[in-house]
Amino acid sequence: MMFSYDDLLSDLRGLFEDERDPIANAANAAATIWQYLPDINWAGFYFLKRGQLVLGPFQGKAACVRIPIGAGVCGTAAATRQTMVVRDVHEFPGHIACDSASSSEIVIPLIRNRRVLGVLDIDSPSIGRFGEADRVGCEAVAALYLHSLDA
Repeated sequence: MMFSYDDLLSDLRGLFEDERDPIANAANAAATIWQYLPDINWAGFYFLKRGQLVLGPFQGKAACVRIPIGAGVCGTAAATRQTMVVRDVHEFPGHIACDSASSSEIVIPLIRNRRVLGVLDIDSPSIGRFGEADRVGCEAVAALYLHSLDA
């Protein structure tokens, strides 16, 4: 089966249609990303709490629970408010290795009303797994998640 971000987004729209709870929607988003995206070994959320990123719903191996803002790929994405596409995490200064099998990563900051709420983080065991199509697709997933929080 060929992967399509359109199909992923369509499924998420259906899951989010009548639900506004941020944890429930993050859990379903992580599970759906895990189901759809090929060649990944972790997909989930970190939420900003008391000045640090705290682990939220995810799929994959157990993960780092707290990440300081500005640390690692997730903390850098939150600090810069920019999507981070990292070809080889082993070359990223200050990379936090929650799973030594991860080789590449994409992290999308979750920004709502000019406030960083957290990040969407996806890891792969393959170097160079994420490209421009993934950046666009994952940013659309993050935007859809954020939109689901509107009452």
